[in-house]
Amino acid sequence: MGSNRGKFTGLAAEQKVKRSYPTDACSLDFKATASRRVATGVHGTVVHDTWRVPPSISVPYLNVCDYLELPPVATYSAVCLWNWKPIFNDEPIDILENLSTLTTFTGSLDESWFYLVSVAIEARGAPTIPVMLKAIQAARHNDRAMVSMCLRDFAQRIDELGALLQRMYENCDPHVFYHRIRPFLAGGKNMADAGLPNGVLFDDGTGSRQYRQLGGGSNAQSSLIQFFDVILGVEHRPTGEKPRYHSSSSSENEPEGQAPPSRHNFIHEMRSYMPGPHRHFLEHVSQVANIRDFVAMHRSDRGLSIAYDACLAMLRSLRDKHIQLVSRYIIVKSRESRSNSRSLSPRSAPQPIKNNIASATSTSAASPNKNLRGTGGTALIPFLKQARDETGEPAIDAWARRLLSNGPAEEANGRGFASLGKMREHRDGAVEIVGLAGTWAMDDSEGGICHW
Repeated sequence: MGSNRGKFTGLAAEQKVKRSYPTDACSLDFKATASRRVATGVHGTVVHDTWRVPPSISVPYLNVCDYLELPPVATYSAVCLWNWKPIFNDEPIDILENLSTLTTFTGSLDESWFYLVSVAIEARGAPTIPVMLKAIQAARHNDRAMVSMCLRDFAQRIDELGALLQRMYENCDPHVFYHRIRPFLAGGKNMADAGLPNGVLFDDGTGSRQYRQLGGGSNAQSSLIQFFDVILGVEHRPTGEKPRYHSSSSSENEPEGQAPPSRHNFIHEMRSYMPGPHRHFLEHVSQVANIRDFVAMHRSDRGLSIAYDACLAMLRSLRDKHIQLVSRYIIVKSRESRSNSRSLSPRSAPQPIKNNIASATSTSAASPNKNLRGTGGTALIPFLKQARDETGEPAIDAWARRLLSNGPAEEANGRGFASLGKMREHRDGAVEIVGLAGTWAMDDSEGGICHW
């Protein structure tokens, strides 16, 4: 990164760079310009070489991205973290009514609201970081009372984030989001059916042709939400991998005071889309996280165990609310699009390719079971369900483990128990919905707008 700093002589002193606004605003403008070119071109209305970004955009854009340690794509940090301003400087910034966006692709209230809900969540959740770092220090000094107090505050704050997330429905219309906003957030990964078989080429004028296949903006790129997982010891596995249940001796073979070793999966991949300092912070926290091990060592302290399990319950509830939001904004809308295409005659039916870049798939009746893709480049429903279920796995109390498990789970002794799983939700995450038209499976229309 040091070799790139010299390219930004126009930013003057390092103090100005640290304020981030000039660099971040520049990055956002370039991201918007590049994304507009690619997304609009794929829809077939402007340019033919939709996979190529010209040097006039690529050169300064790539320099800014190198400086910020970010990939050249519309990331969560660009469209949310650095894309807001307070309306009144003396009012709190975790109140949605006091927030405004700097730049949008569509100029719509729906798009602004979509970004600002995440901004408010980040602002409301930010105070949990010093609180939980204080809890780590208290655990080192065996201060159970302080750890319990920090965990109770943490659980309450996560619950508030869930209430903020549900405000998405107030001013962001699902139809506008799915058909007008989401295409700009798609990225260039897994987008062959949308007209980007090799991803995007950033032409730097040197003649080299290096394509970039990058996922689009995703809430999995939020360092705050990943901080919640790291601090609580929630371990996420590659999608589809079976769980490894915690036990009282689960940490015997792991270094004391450290979180479980991470394995490659979508959530960890999303760290490469975070600003460099955010990514490094999570790496450092993962080396010192000790809350789960500390609570497990003092499981006889009921207040401590309940406070920890309450944090997991609130985080799981937050992810449940997010699944409901994805279902309403993506799954329902994708079914409506598919239904409309089936109702048209073959002559009047639209071409299936390039219908929605973010879906990266045909919506025609010829391929009804082909998975939709989330803007981050993954089939989202299985991922979201597994992330939700993994959140409850570190629970300390036996009843908490049972209540936070999903589906017809079984303990080691083979006995089944009650759970908070949805009706007719199977162990593999499949959900059956029974209605007037019979039974249909939820998972045949995967896709999503953002990933926690």
